[in-house]
Amino acid sequence: MELICPAGTPAALHDAVAVGADAIYCGFNDETNARNFPGLNFSREEMRESIAHAHRYGVNVLVAINTFARAGNVELWQRAVDDAVEAEADAVILADVGVMDYCARTHPQQRLHVSVQAAAANADSIRFYVDSFNAKRVVLPRVLSVQEIAAITREVKCETEVFIFGGLCVMEEGRCSLSSYATGKSPNMDGVCSPAGAIQYREENGALISRLGDFTINKFAKGEAAAYPTLCKGRYQTDEGCGYLFEDPASLDATTMLPELRAAGVAALKIEGRQRGRAYIERVVKTFKEVLSALDDGRPLPVDALRGLSEGQSNTTGAYKKTWR
Repeated sequence: MELICPAGTPAALHDAVAVGADAIYCGFNDETNARNFPGLNFSREEMRESIAHAHRYGVNVLVAINTFARAGNVELWQRAVDDAVEAEADAVILADVGVMDYCARTHPQQRLHVSVQAAAANADSIRFYVDSFNAKRVVLPRVLSVQEIAAITREVKCETEVFIFGGLCVMEEGRCSLSSYATGKSPNMDGVCSPAGAIQYREENGALISRLGDFTINKFAKGEAAAYPTLCKGRYQTDEGCGYLFEDPASLDATTMLPELRAAGVAALKIEGRQRGRAYIERVVKTFKEVLSALDDGRPLPVDALRGLSEGQSNTTGAYKKTWR
């Protein structure tokens, strides 16, 4: 299985190449990118230079153009596709069907992957992308069990890619409006979920209060691990008590699921974290290279090696086991 690693900067891409990534995904520094944070991502020149560097070491680069184009203003997304092709990207990762149509018509030889933002979670929707735009791979949303992934992989005529580590979003990628409601910034169009500019922390009676826009998201006791404030991972007071209504602040770690994902026919394993630093990239890639080597050799898989890098210092297998349904 191919190991797909994130890179939010050219320096992170160089590190991912150096520690053995099979492929790297990254994006331009504009709103065509679902990780459109200040100080991150690639200029056009940086993208060309970075792809050339990766290719010298036999590493593929996948360019994420994975937000939804604004009605009547699609030129930015079309230009991003043109520029990725000109930079010799090994694939473009797209979510918007209009952008996919442009890519398929204008650059029919360009390899096209369906972004997780497209929320293609069943065989019928995936067949549409394959038949209409000649999609070669689909990144599956993080709401499917391994059994469901295996069934989809058997039915479709394209590769499947799944997330194995990092931030966990089960609010149906590409369809979530929570951040937009709270901050006016949409992860689906502006490329920012819970932007840092909308976040506040304050101390109150020995507790740490986190807020997003006008909303209090959580209250942490002294010494309690404090997660980044997003609405879906907030702790709320209801008639039933206080707790995490949508999902806990925990990171996905599917290390123990790799044998089952391989048996399911998954082609590629994706690490989340383009907004994370170079040390994160190096450690996570090295760890999963070791895990995959152990899997190939039939040795026991190392577990919990990355807990310190997880949100809230807590890990979960997410929907892969569907214990939450």
